[in-house]
Amino acid sequence: MAVIHRTTLTPTKVEHLTAWLPTRPWYRGGPAPEPERSGGFRLDDPAGEVGIEFMVTTDTSGPEPVSYLVPLTYRDAPLPGAESALIGTSEHGVLGERWIYDGCHDPVLFTELLALIEGRAPAMAQSVTDTPDREVTRAYTGEPFPRGELTPRPADDAHGTRLPAPHGTTLHVHRVLAPVPGNPPLPRAGAAGHVAGGWPGPDGVRLHAVLMTLDAG
Repeated sequence: MAVIHRTTLTPTKVEHLTAWLPTRPWYRGGPAPEPERSGGFRLDDPAGEVGIEFMVTTDTSGPEPVSYLVPLTYRDAPLPGAESALIGTSEHGVLGERWIYDGCHDPVLFTELLALIEGRAPAMAQSVTDTPDREVTRAYTGEPFPRGELTPRPADDAHGTRLPAPHGTTLHVHRVLAPVPGNPPLPRAGAAGHVAGGWPGPDGVRLHAVLMTLDAG
């Protein structure tokens, strides 16, 4: 169970993302983003060592707000071989120095994300300890995924991040979120699995979108 500490993080996650977002091929804004934390959810690391967060951040620097999905992991030491995925380091008021990574490169996040899609791991509230996030929905229609830690091989492009997954599938992390009117949101036809969720939009309107899609082949 991940414990949510009410404390400081210096620099903040938003400050790190302000510098990091323009380096991504899927970023749609200008050179000076103005990200705001909008919502998201967490997963628990069974070993209790790695923090796992799926943050929705909304950039308000352009003519229209754009919301991005940013999977993050927090570690108490560098992740070997993941230097290019490091977003930055921060001083946590309780836990000390933390290394913050683009979570699509972290095997702990990838393994637990597949467990979520399969229905073996619950989505947890972003800011409340030991509380499920009932708004996050998922589905999967394929064979059981292998147990044990899986190594991700992510590739970014203008549309998001793609990760080869078991049984010849590909996990698409939709970095630029496209809200839809239905709730719960449904993936495109033929998807083998998906994760969907919501976040607060302008004027208190609740927005919903498919966050990740698992495709066969």
